[in-house]
Amino acid sequence: MTASFSVDGKRVAVAGAARSGIAATRLLVSHGARVTLSDVRPSVPEAEPLRALGVDLELGGHRVETFANADLVVMSPGVPPEQPAMRAARQAGVPVIGELELASRWARGRIVAITGTKGKSTTTELTGRMLEAAGHQVTVGGNIGAPFSAQVDRSTPETFHVVEASSFQLEQIATFRPWIAVMLNFSPDHLDRHPSIEAYRAAKARIFENQEPGDWAVINADDPFVIEMAKRGRATARRFSRRSSISDGTIVEGGWIVDRQPAASERLVPLDAIHLLGPHLVDDVMAAATVGRIAGVAPAAMTAAVESFEGLEHAMERVAEIDGVWFVNDSKATNVEAALRAIESFDAGVVPILGGRFKGGDLKRLRAPIASRAKAVVAIGEARPLVHEALDGAVQVHDAPSLDAAVETAFALARPAGVVLLAPACASFDMFEDYAERGRRFKSAVKKL
Repeated sequence: MTASFSVDGKRVAVAGAARSGIAATRLLVSHGARVTLSDVRPSVPEAEPLRALGVDLELGGHRVETFANADLVVMSPGVPPEQPAMRAARQAGVPVIGELELASRWARGRIVAITGTKGKSTTTELTGRMLEAAGHQVTVGGNIGAPFSAQVDRSTPETFHVVEASSFQLEQIATFRPWIAVMLNFSPDHLDRHPSIEAYRAAKARIFENQEPGDWAVINADDPFVIEMAKRGRATARRFSRRSSISDGTIVEGGWIVDRQPAASERLVPLDAIHLLGPHLVDDVMAAATVGRIAGVAPAAMTAAVESFEGLEHAMERVAEIDGVWFVNDSKATNVEAALRAIESFDAGVVPILGGRFKGGDLKRLRAPIASRAKAVVAIGEARPLVHEALDGAVQVHDAPSLDAAVETAFALARPAGVVLLAPACASFDMFEDYAERGRRFKSAVKKL
């Protein structure tokens, strides 16, 4: 909590009226700010309730003068930092921060922030469940669920705030300091928004930026990029590794997730308690268990949380089995690395549905695992030509004009005894509002079968 931070009576411009911007607006109003909420859309949710709170709404575009004349600008993660009104505010000397930064300045409890290219949501949810199982007061959200700004009114010195942090949120921090920062993995993503891989990596690495030696950095020892990024921080590092046998940290040994330390080792969670599809999700459980260990959660509480956790919707979600064919919804696999891990979760007989709005990366990385595991691929959306370019010759690629048609085609190709896997490796915005709508439409198409 930043004791000197006050917005009482100040003019604050909030950019973006999606859930983060609306939550930030409500938080600012509660602290006495005079808020203008701006959005490029002609209409936004909760417009009338916000006006009733005294909020000025500016719709249809971000006005440069509004932001350049503000005392503070708060950006939603969906707003590009180089948007002209944001640039004008910076040039005028106006402080520009993100919603995550804003909320952290009034949070009274300890923050556990979780980032990475893949697995953030699963790890965030499971970490929250472990802390709750140990009897702690916990809020869970950020980039998933309730925005951090919507949690501040419940914050006490005893609260654990478990926050999923995206690169878009982290690139706009200033003083944001997690007690525990978790970096799960790193691979190219969001290159439609970040100017380069280096810029994306730098945004992710900021999670460690303000930590002190009394804080903790939980890092994936199997990922060399993560190890390098964590070196910039001052926090005490705690490593986890599924694939190698590190001498100090969280490992897999004898069918258990184990806390190994020089003096002694302790079993934390049995692997057979994990009900998640895909070996890569064991990494997420290990990361959550490492956080739990630092926070003093007993192994029994960790195991109880893991045993009751069936996974998140749209993340390697088992949907149905029809005529011996399984349907798996991994709509959250919006980048190449996530799709790769999903495909590698199956030994053979898989028919991936790929495509959407491409965010960057190398689709050819899917070539070898698909060649050895897939019966065929079905391509959808804007990225269909890119899917063909990357995979033709390795596997038969079928085009589908819609997700419903893709499901029907994939079902026919997967029979008998195969797996239809929605793991698009792309964003959803060419055809759907977001990955969640895409996942729901996939499940609806399966039900029609």
